[in-house]
Order: sequence, then structure tokens, then C-alpha cells
Amino acid sequence: MKVLVIGSGAREHALVAALLEDPLVSDVVAAPGNAGISGRVATLPVDMADPQAIADLAVEQDVDLVVIGPEVPLVAGAADAVRDRGIACFGPSAEAARLEGSKAFAKQVMAEAGVPTAMALVCHTVAEVESALDRFGAPHVVKDDGLAAGKGVVVTSDRTEALAHASSCIEAGSTIVVEEYLAGPEVSLFAITDGSSVLPLQPAQDFKRVGDGDSGPNTGGMGAYSPLPWVSAAVIEDVTVRVLRPMVETMARRGTPFVGLLYAGLALTSRGVRVIEFNARFGDPETQVVLANLRSPLGRILLAAATGTLDQLPPLIWDPGCAVTVVIAAHGYPTDVRTGDLVAGLEEAAHVAGVQIFHAGTTVTDTGDIVSSGGRVLSITAHGDSVAQARERAYTAVDLIGLEGSHHRRDIADNQGVRA
Repeated sequence: MKVLVIGSGAREHALVAALLEDPLVSDVVAAPGNAGISGRVATLPVDMADPQAIADLAVEQDVDLVVIGPEVPLVAGAADAVRDRGIACFGPSAEAARLEGSKAFAKQVMAEAGVPTAMALVCHTVAEVESALDRFGAPHVVKDDGLAAGKGVVVTSDRTEALAHASSCIEAGSTIVVEEYLAGPEVSLFAITDGSSVLPLQPAQDFKRVGDGDSGPNTGGMGAYSPLPWVSAAVIEDVTVRVLRPMVETMARRGTPFVGLLYAGLALTSRGVRVIEFNARFGDPETQVVLANLRSPLGRILLAAATGTLDQLPPLIWDPGCAVTVVIAAHGYPTDVRTGDLVAGLEEAAHVAGVQIFHAGTTVTDTGDIVSSGGRVLSITAHGDSVAQARERAYTAVDLIGLEGSHHRRDIADNQGVRA
């Protein structure tokens, strides 16, 4: 089976690496890829915002399966365009991807499915936002309704900051969703689905804020670990029964079946599990740690989802160990990002036991040097027998990387990462 992976981040690098381990997969190509991906497979240029360009590339490369990593091509309809050419695709249709593309739409479907989530108000004006902030009180949760690369959410006790974020989004033409704050540890749970069957993966925890101790602004994610010793199998079963299956069943009933990766961002509150958000694709950096523990062949899992045969797969096999990933970010991230800095120490870091280095914002210069080209530059992912061992290995490798002006968190998976 030949697979085309769409995307250019560390998530896609991790997907490529896992697919190459599957004996069913004979060849992998990626578009547009990055410096790390190009070291493993052929990479090709593509406009990820152009669904037809992605479909054309799939036909040109004569692939058997397309795996779409990022949210932008999914929301734009890339999966629809690929399927229209008769090629299997892992990723939801544009209509189904609205679960991520519109937070207001996701709330509507959750209500229809009876899924537990935060109370929320959809706001179109600053006056409506002010009223919603007063109704729910602090801490304030203000979300840009559309895609915002993981940075459209502000959680703050400062009403002025919350209102400023909402005002800037409204001025840019966005709708705002104001929610009640959900107190409790946060969990990311991926579920692979073919539109009918639902296959949950191991839970992970993502560290969104830029600084240690969850300080500073939200980012696309500064690190993650999996599995979570404090999340039982009973909790996963409860989420599967009360959240994942009802959402998949409701989407099918609406005539827009969800095929691909349904990502549930959860809060374990004193009142039980509540959904913070849904995404329509593998999360980054959680993908790096979840796939590091998966021992079942990934290619046949994604193909089964894309072809409606997920119920025919044997139970998933997981390594008994743990994985931790630490993101190395460029100077200025997540606001004024500097690019073009030399990335050094990659070979030395890759030799640390249990470590894999997944590239995100990297490119290769004409002289063969690897330089930064985005905000999140590398995901240093380590596997170990325990969280502590995986964490030690990850930070040993991180300390071997040289990138001028870069920064990273030092507390990923510290004290097992249970955060309120």
C-alpha cells in the first residue's frame, strides 16, 4: 500500500515514522513535509489550502490511501476531493470537520447528542460578550469560533483581557463563544472512527501554555505525555459511551458521517467528565506520544477507518511503557517568531536511548544546513519504562539541541502532569 501524508509538522513526521513500521505499507510520500520528513521519505510541494491540488497529487502519485494531518485542508474539503477521485482517505468531510472549524456548530451537535460540556453563549457583538462574561463570571473562557491554530482561546481572570481578545476577534469578522470555566485536570483522547465503529486510543495530556507552571499565553502545544496513570480504563469506557459514540452516531444521523480522527479535549471536573472541545484530526503534540506507544500497525488501522472496516480489526496492542515529548520553540514564539536560525545537535540528541526527533518548523538550506522555519521547531519524543525515565531521556536530548533564542518548558509530565 502506498500512502500520501498531507502536512508539514511534527504530527505528520510522527505519522510517517509509524506508517513506515507497518509491513502493509510499501511506500510513503509526504506533501509538503519538512526537513525531518524529507530525510525519511520523498516530499512534494502542495498548497494545503487547495483541496483539488491535494486530490490531483494523490492521483498523480497513484496512492492507495491519503492521510490528512492538519485541520486547514480538512475544513477546506480536501477529504471530499480525494474521495471524489475514488481514493481512500483518512479524514472527515468538510461538513464533518465543522466540529473543529466552528465551536458554535460543535456545541450544537453536542447538545443534540446529549454530550456533557460547558455551558456556553454564542456572541456576535461586544455587548453580548460583556453580558456573557458577567453571566459566567471568572475565570473567563473566550473562544474564537473558527480555526486559530490552537491560539484562539483565552482563559483568564482578567475581564479586560478577556474582552480585549473578544473585541479583536469580532473586529476581524469572527463569532465568539463564551463558556463557563471547567475546573479539573485536562485529558486529550483520540478516537479513530469509520463513521460507525469507534476505536479509542490511549489518553494523553497536552501542555498548552508557553511557560512553566502553565504561565503565559496559549500555544499550539509545548509538550505532552501518554498514557496517564491517573486516568483509568473505566474513565475511557465512560467517555466512549457518553461522548464519542453519541457524537459519531449523531453525525451519521445528520447525514454527515465522521470518518477519521475525532479528538476530544476533556476536563475531569467534580461533576464528572465534560468536553472542552472537539478537533477533527490528530492533535499535535499528543500524536507524537500516543504513536510512540502503539505497537499495532498504523497503516492498516487508518485504511480500515477509511474503508468502513474498523470493526474487523483485532484489539490494539500497546507498549506497557510511557512516552514524553518536549517542544523546542523558536525565538519569540507564540507571537513574534524568528526564523532562519541554525538547528544543531540533532545527531547527538537522536542517539539518546529511546529518543525520536520529530521536525515541525524546519527546512534545509542550499548548503544542507537545517534551519528553523516556524514557531514550533522540534518535538523531542522519548519512550521509557516509566514516565520518569521517558522524561529524563527527553530532557537529556533537549539539552543537546542548539537553537539560538529557542525556549522550551522544563515541567512537561512533572509530577505526572495532573493540572487543575
